[in-house]
Amino acid sequence: MSRRSIPILAAGLAALAAVLLIAALASRSPTGPTPPERSEEPGTLYGRVTATSGVVYEGPLRWGGDEEAFWDHTFNGTKPDNPWRDVVPTGQRDASSARRTVFGVELPWDESGDDLRRPVMVRFGDIGRIEARGEGAQSALTEGVDYQPEVRVTLKSGSVLVLDRLAASDFDDGVRVWDPQRGTVDLGPRAIRSVEFLAAPAGHPVPARLYGTVHTSEGSFTGFLQWNRDLALAQDVLVGRDDDGERQLRFSALRSVIRQPEGGATATTRRGEVVPLAHVQAAQGIYVDDPRIGRVLVSWAAVQRVDLGTGGASPAYPDFAPGRPLVGRVVTRDGRRLAGRLVIDLDESETTETLDAPAGGVDYSLPLGQVALVDLTRPERARVTLRTGTVLTLRRAGDLGAGNAGVLVWTAGRERPDYVPWSDVRRLELDPDPRDGT
Repeated sequence: MSRRSIPILAAGLAALAAVLLIAALASRSPTGPTPPERSEEPGTLYGRVTATSGVVYEGPLRWGGDEEAFWDHTFNGTKPDNPWRDVVPTGQRDASSARRTVFGVELPWDESGDDLRRPVMVRFGDIGRIEARGEGAQSALTEGVDYQPEVRVTLKSGSVLVLDRLAASDFDDGVRVWDPQRGTVDLGPRAIRSVEFLAAPAGHPVPARLYGTVHTSEGSFTGFLQWNRDLALAQDVLVGRDDDGERQLRFSALRSVIRQPEGGATATTRRGEVVPLAHVQAAQGIYVDDPRIGRVLVSWAAVQRVDLGTGGASPAYPDFAPGRPLVGRVVTRDGRRLAGRLVIDLDESETTETLDAPAGGVDYSLPLGQVALVDLTRPERARVTLRTGTVLTLRRAGDLGAGNAGVLVWTAGRERPDYVPWSDVRRLELDPDPRDGT
């Protein structure tokens, strides 16, 4: 083979891997892998995976084999400990025995009642690297050594999140890699040493995503969807049941789905056919990535209607800027005003992290970089003002509820922070990111 033909072959193999990715993403449809619409924007996960065997794979990725595939999808886990715990003076922290539930997932419970473990929900686009620190864990346990295996998530900002490898997390689902030279490989969690995320090559094709508007009594949310928290492609199918048995309708062929109050739904195809369904697979709700707000999870009971359409390009890896430390002010109920670097709930410390709270059957996950003001004047509701001017009225639950562990404020010139219990906070005012030019 000539030296000149090698790059031609490599380019051909890369193109083949991309084609295999699109075919695999579409293959869950029982009616066959019809070629989906695609954009040339590199919006699917891509990276370099090092196996515990030492073999390195590089190419398009699909987490869990057939689950998260795009940069705005989230990687989930649990922090086993809280690095800010020891900063709070003894006896000053708010005590809470309330279990924490975020996006419908109840957190692990600490029987001591002083549970500062927190969930991690971070967009893949905000992650630089994921590493498993678990080699030798089994032998250490056998020998009676105190050894805690962990997963280390390094963000683009350089911050490192340490997760409990023994707790349920997305790491347990493994990853599929379409490597143009080594072929397609499914790596389980025990086979992964590290995953380094990279921008996809220019021209890397992207399958058409499920996109639409979900209407609720709380308002309407428009963006890329994950139906039943999982189905994210136009090629995926809505599974329902009518009088004749199971019906499978490709989302790309649907114009709308209306939830019926008495149960079931009515689907309307783009050809105008109306399909009554006595049951529809949607019990886990619908994720909507609405760029005006962030990510929301709409419970099926809160859905009134879903209008399906065509969206823009998926965000690419470089579209996710590194986070920066939170900076702002805390106004207390007795009128004090503390300004400086903030850590909210003894957990969230960067702009890419989220404020999570519910309202009317909708769970909101708001990137803190988009939040301008949190007003806690009212006892049961909080008013959250976004930088766009949108005002959300949310329940005092989740990050806004009594389980919040309080706020740390590093004021200028002081080595140690002030601690404000959540029950003493009246307002949070967050400064904009200077990179936004606001």
